[in-house]
Amino acid sequence: MVLDYSIIIPAYNEEKWLPHSIQALKTAMASIDLNGEMIVTDNHSSDQTATVAREHGATVVYETINQISRARNAGARVAKGTYLIFVDADTIISEALLRTALENLSGGQYVGGGALVSFDRETGWMASMIIKFWVWVSIRYQLAAGSFVYCLREAFEDVGGFSQSLYAGEEIRLSWALKKWGRQHHKKFQIITDFPVLTSARKLDHPGRVIAATLICVLFPFSIYFKKLCGYWYKRD
Repeated sequence: MVLDYSIIIPAYNEEKWLPHSIQALKTAMASIDLNGEMIVTDNHSSDQTATVAREHGATVVYETINQISRARNAGARVAKGTYLIFVDADTIISEALLRTALENLSGGQYVGGGALVSFDRETGWMASMIIKFWVWVSIRYQLAAGSFVYCLREAFEDVGGFSQSLYAGEEIRLSWALKKWGRQHHKKFQIITDFPVLTSARKLDHPGRVIAATLICVLFPFSIYFKKLCGYWYKRD
């Protein structure tokens, strides 16, 4: 059975956050007159991630190799939707954002895109500077943050999905690939600015780590091919 859209949530030890993100998604999905599904990829969790996801109505698939790109691709492989939407487990999206993304895709002018990011609590000055810089980069270069990516399934499959050679920055690589595909098919890649996602500020609890991890990736681009050098994105405090 082909559905209109699939929402895919990669999750590694996310039993705490999943109930909130799934409930928000269910509320948003209920207000939209399209047929959709929700898939959680349990990325080899050691907690009750899979049980929590199933109890809250999501389809659960497993990816035993702990890698974000693999988790997203594993969900996409079983998805039945014409449109794919990737949402982080600690991220809340609104009905307005979901509706806008689906309208963009169904309208025929867009290959996909992302959304701006806001956080669930106040952050320090250093973290605020990081956020502002990313917002500028995201809009200026039309690059999606991993917390929310939407795209045509056809395009996603044609470009090979998220690169499984990368342990960080796979959403940036996918953004470039989808933009190239879009140019070839006369479609745009669009960052939605009116309805930001609300994501956990835990990502910025240690801004020094964020800056260090980013600098490593910028100064030593090869680092994103090695999990040990991308530990910031995989550790849970």
